Amino acid sequence: MTDRFGPEHIDAWRRDGGVSIHNFFTPDEVAGVRADFEAVFGVEGADEALEKKLDGQVGRFHPTQFKGVAPVPLECSPALNLIGVHPAIIAFAKQALKADKVHVYQCQAWAKFTGESDYDQPFHCDYANHTLTAPSEDAHLNSITILCYFSDVTEAHGPAHYVTRPDALKVTTPDATLTRDGEIHAKVQQALLPYERSTAAPAGSVFPYTIDIWHRGTNLTAPKGHRYALMTCFKAAGDEAIGFHAWAFHHTQPWAKIFDHATPEQLECFGVQPPGHPFWTETTLTRAQARYPRWDMTPYRKAMLARAA
Repeated sequence: MTDRFGPEHIDAWRRDGGVSIHNFFTPDEVAGVRADFEAVFGVEGADEALEKKLDGQVGRFHPTQFKGVAPVPLECSPALNLIGVHPAIIAFAKQALKADKVHVYQCQAWAKFTGESDYDQPFHCDYANHTLTAPSEDAHLNSITILCYFSDVTEAHGPAHYVTRPDALKVTTPDATLTRDGEIHAKVQQALLPYERSTAAPAGSVFPYTIDIWHRGTNLTAPKGHRYALMTCFKAAGDEAIGFHAWAFHHTQPWAKIFDHATPEQLECFGVQPPGHPFWTETTLTRAQARYPRWDMTPYRKAMLARAA
């Protein structure tokens, strides 16, 4: 699966804080996920964009921007439910974080439609709602967010914009996101604008980025436009300083959509004990099978028997 990216992409992620990789997913994979997006969220936006910016304002946050956000699992096929733990995505996260095991701590679909909101945001960094402390100076000790596009994204379809870490350091300080001074914050926003880059790319492309780079959402202006994206976030297994979703808290969602189709490696990313782990006994196997009757637990049973032999 690593033929979908190379060492140069990992190096760029570590150096710049983000890197666009076009056509990461195959056309068949894109088609399956896109069909799920259409079934769950709909297809068409409005004729005109909604714009409510104030003069001189780079952008702002408001709740309508997040109307189309939904964490997995969703009532659709395995295509969308498992794309965030695609083997190539896991491989990228492991290499980027220099980790033998990684856990997915956020995985959510995000559908945007022209006219549903003004999606133009201010520059920001994501660490504030991914950790209670601060991002590490060493990228592999942080986490990785991978933004995946499943519709063609032009500048009229709301691509994320970002500023590389080296460029940001030309005009900001590492603690700039923590300022509560509105005047200073406004100056930072304007200073970053000349350096912003676009993640516009064809369907099937991805943008892995770190929690410490400046980035922002942009507005959809294409008539009847839409943007189908999925954000999947990984941390090194055991890194308790980083988190977002407590998956078990969402136990009423259709988890069988994932358990019935995922590999042990994919399930391990959600925190499920792998085959061979001492957790698995006759009792726990029976209980788990009762909860997910169609889950193929053969690898877990075989590993348990081999351990006991």
